[in-house]
Amino acid sequence: MNAKVQKIEVWMQEQLVGQMGLTANGLCAFEYSGEWLKKGFSISPFELPLTTGVKIAQRHPFEGGFGVFDDCLPDGWGRLILSRYLETQGVPAGKLDILQQLCLVGSNGRGALEFRPDKSITTTEDYLSFSRLAAEAEAVLANDSYYGENLQELVQRGGSPGGDRPKIFIKDDGAEWLVKFRAKYDPNNIGEVEFRYAQLAEKCGIEMMPCRLFDGQFFGTQRFDRQKGRRQHIISAAGLLCADYRLPCIDYRHIFQLASSLTHSLSELWRVYRLMCFNVLIGNKDDHSKNFAFIYDEGWQLAPAFDLLPSDGLNGYHTTSVNDSITPQKADLLALAKAFDLDKKTADSIYENMAKMLE
Repeated sequence: MNAKVQKIEVWMQEQLVGQMGLTANGLCAFEYSGEWLKKGFSISPFELPLTTGVKIAQRHPFEGGFGVFDDCLPDGWGRLILSRYLETQGVPAGKLDILQQLCLVGSNGRGALEFRPDKSITTTEDYLSFSRLAAEAEAVLANDSYYGENLQELVQRGGSPGGDRPKIFIKDDGAEWLVKFRAKYDPNNIGEVEFRYAQLAEKCGIEMMPCRLFDGQFFGTQRFDRQKGRRQHIISAAGLLCADYRLPCIDYRHIFQLASSLTHSLSELWRVYRLMCFNVLIGNKDDHSKNFAFIYDEGWQLAPAFDLLPSDGLNGYHTTSVNDSITPQKADLLALAKAFDLDKKTADSIYENMAKMLE
């Protein structure tokens, strides 16, 4: 599991995208395959354009990796349980390089990218107990030295999700879902709260994946990277912009710019505007750069919204600023709408109608 890997292959839907190794100083070096150059697309338009030659990653912000591959790695909860599990196998997680980490993701990660050799840890068992796994997750969060008997199942069912809240992947009624559990400081009814805000978001015209409460208390949402019977390629705003999502470093202006340059669609700009208004109006200040994503399906589009909850950002401010303001007002939202040629009256009407629905 901790054997050194000299080179890995990156695959998508049974097609070789390219190969990646490490330079002498630990930077990722990636090259598209000849076949992908003929028939594929750029998996990261700004950092990895679809051109010949080896591309070398920068040291920061992804520790020598590329943003699109960093999106595939676990962070927050996923990193915690994987590290805890690896310790039980005698593998020091902090010693694994990027290639070894991606091999552990293998075919079990988010999006459509797969990494070979595949050393992922998965399960084929259908049965699971949400309450048992939720209790296990709470025990993991509460005790740094906890290595319970269900730790491996948590890894198998959710070793790659990002974010701080415990979560797992499941299959139910022919669809693939992401189900969340309570984090250490969450209220006991956090699942019901998130479900309520997901319903409000839909009423406000925000595109969401279908959501439901499992066992009446655990919030679940269908995965937008698993649609039309196949895996969908996704990349976060953090991955696209090479932005450190842990720090406030982008503005909603950047999300508009991404939508404009990737989609060339006015309707996608309106989707960004609605999402921005909703986040500001409900006080979702944990709106960091990994909470915005784009999905490729014969062209780029903004991914359905997710993680929509009132939340505190760094020091109580929005993580993503609005028109350079971390305490945005309506005027800031309208200023960005104007900057991207969105109709002023329509933008004002959307904001006012949304504000009334959220009263």
